[in-house]
Amino acid sequence: MSHMHMHADSRADRRILALSLGLLLAFMVAEVVLGIVASSLALLADAGHMLTDASALGLALFAAWAASLPARGRWTFGFARAEILAAQANGITLVVIGLLIVYSAIRRLISPPEVEAGIVTAVAVAGIVVNLAVLALMARAERQSLNMRGAYLHIATDLAAFVGTALAGVLILTTGWNRFDPIASLFVAGLMFGASITLLRESGRIFLEGAPSSAPPAEVGRAIVEHDGVVETHDLHVWTVTDGFPALSAHVLVEPGADCHRIRLELERMLDERFGLEHATLQVEHVGAASGLEIRRSSA
Repeated sequence: MSHMHMHADSRADRRILALSLGLLLAFMVAEVVLGIVASSLALLADAGHMLTDASALGLALFAAWAASLPARGRWTFGFARAEILAAQANGITLVVIGLLIVYSAIRRLISPPEVEAGIVTAVAVAGIVVNLAVLALMARAERQSLNMRGAYLHIATDLAAFVGTALAGVLILTTGWNRFDPIASLFVAGLMFGASITLLRESGRIFLEGAPSSAPPAEVGRAIVEHDGVVETHDLHVWTVTDGFPALSAHVLVEPGADCHRIRLELERMLDERFGLEHATLQVEHVGAASGLEIRRSSA
């Protein structure tokens, strides 16, 4: 894919995110007002979830803009990891709002207020329509970064939450049992916790410099020492700069008289093709020039 085509895709994604964000914000404001009028915790819970959805889209927009900035000064990797900060903040926000919803739902299960089930059902159905429209828009975007995937996940869980709220409204209308409303809000909270676990786990792995699942360090090390001419490798590090940007550095010792430059180029090509490690920094020397073995070719 050409550099200009990648930038065109990025601009298209930002336009899609901006339009989706506008739809969500407009509906969220209407939902808060109607949730207060209907005295519905489920609607307010959905509005809280939509706030996190809007935050996710806003942060995705910011991350897409930041990632397009060139590396400069002290920021030698650029600002691509801004999307990971956004995903981490988004996951924490989901947990906090989810806990507040659980607290309020428990209180309402003990002492349920009267709920305007007709308003709840109508707003929830409208929410389903809005979320389907946003999902249709986002399906056209390139969902490759963690933050973009997190934003898409938010909208998908919000759609499920509106389905639950609509069901609660119908059940209240048919049975008159108002506790269906806080039960639906607990369902929304559960969806929030599930989404937060995914975001926090993935962003935490990147912040702690964990190796990507596509490049297990032990397997990468074995692949290096099994290459013709390589004797051993040590100081091997595999980490993730940002989602979709794995990197490697290693010290490689080769047989006396071997062509270090040729072997380095072959190893870089192998690491890219086999493990997706396009960004590899290899220090290649002849055996005897360094010590501190970690992974050595087994003798015959």
